[in-house]
Amino acid sequence: MAPRNRDDNFMDVDSDSDISLLGDVERRGKGKGKGKAADKRKKDKGKAKAKEQAYTWEASYTRSWDTVQEDEAGSLQGAVEDLMARGRRRRLLAPAAAIRRTIIRHLVLLLDLSAAMMDRDMRPTRFDLMLQYAREFVVEWFDQNPLGQIGVVGMRAGIGERIGEMSGNPQDVLKCLSDRTRLEPTGEPSLQNAIEMARSSMSHLPTHSSREILIIFGSLTTCDPGNIHDTLDACVKNKIRISVVALAAEMKISRDLCDKTGGQFGVAMNEGHFKDILFELVPPPAQRAVARAGGPGANPAADLMMMGFPTRLPDSSPPSLCACHSDMKTEGFLCPRCMAKVCDVPTDCDICGLMIVSSPHLARSYHHLFPVKPYETVTSMEGESETTPACHACARIFSTSASTAAASEGISLWGRYRCPDCHNDFCTECDVFVHDVIHCCPGCGK
Repeated sequence: MAPRNRDDNFMDVDSDSDISLLGDVERRGKGKGKGKAADKRKKDKGKAKAKEQAYTWEASYTRSWDTVQEDEAGSLQGAVEDLMARGRRRRLLAPAAAIRRTIIRHLVLLLDLSAAMMDRDMRPTRFDLMLQYAREFVVEWFDQNPLGQIGVVGMRAGIGERIGEMSGNPQDVLKCLSDRTRLEPTGEPSLQNAIEMARSSMSHLPTHSSREILIIFGSLTTCDPGNIHDTLDACVKNKIRISVVALAAEMKISRDLCDKTGGQFGVAMNEGHFKDILFELVPPPAQRAVARAGGPGANPAADLMMMGFPTRLPDSSPPSLCACHSDMKTEGFLCPRCMAKVCDVPTDCDICGLMIVSSPHLARSYHHLFPVKPYETVTSMEGESETTPACHACARIFSTSASTAAASEGISLWGRYRCPDCHNDFCTECDVFVHDVIHCCPGCGK
């Protein structure tokens, strides 16, 4: 029998290829196991290295769910009390001495309406979030500054656009901020044009009122027709205070605007921080000292100003023309000097120029000048012979045993907070309500 031709493409049956194949498989299996072990060691080493050195972006990342911790019983009451304690500690750190503040404020709100406001780094967009917080800011601002007035100016397409006139009625300001289609962002902003428009609208204001500009800026560029530093010098000369809330990053011109005029500057890191730094501008700023001939320790001059308290017309009164809009209306207010009819107060009479305010508005403006003293934390009930069993404000019964939560600064384990003047005890909710809402102690009336 002739031998078969050997072909390299076919395997010889008599060869020991099966044995070699099994050996190769066995060797590959052993090598694979060794590779897995090596990969596992490298992975463990990488995990340890990651734990030791985190990524750069993790340094600024906040795990919001870790800030709320449950107690042993699974309750979140301790976390809520801790949040209240933080606000209470901020009040305790506030200066106890009286600070001279301006209660008659005039503010121009400058809104960035450029194309950069359509970015989605803040949900839903910078533009929508800015309008939402601006409306909330206006409501809170008028609640704490009832004698103030607000005007709105927009920045887009390289020009400054007047959106709302200076008004003391919050409904007028909210109306001009509610029309989203009218405020559609486009083009580039112009800081100089917008500031010049705001400065010209406040040039006629009296010296006893504050002149403030609040800029919400989301762009990294500004398209100005001239030297913006000349505009900055004019604002310093006119004693206009400029504050900037940046949504993108800090720019040197924004910092210079705030530093040279005495305003505040902040860069929003997220939606919550944006609202915090915006609402920090609601209380009236401290008035800067003015040098006088009496020396550096002398008080600044106190100028008297004339105000008028109007007469309110009932709804059943006959319709007549108002002096501010020339509309036929039944309700309104009569100027005590010239008897002209105006629609809302506070305002300046269009006929005689008298500032018309209502007495409740004037009384509400004084809580910034004479704030309620921080209540003292009751840390122990030892030696307390005569203590009230309930809160002096809401009559809520106090707990007879101390809380089991961890003690921290500004928190009373007994839930009692005492007024330093009338020595009445108040609960946690009433303490926050007195200092943040009514600004008057129910016990002593101070």
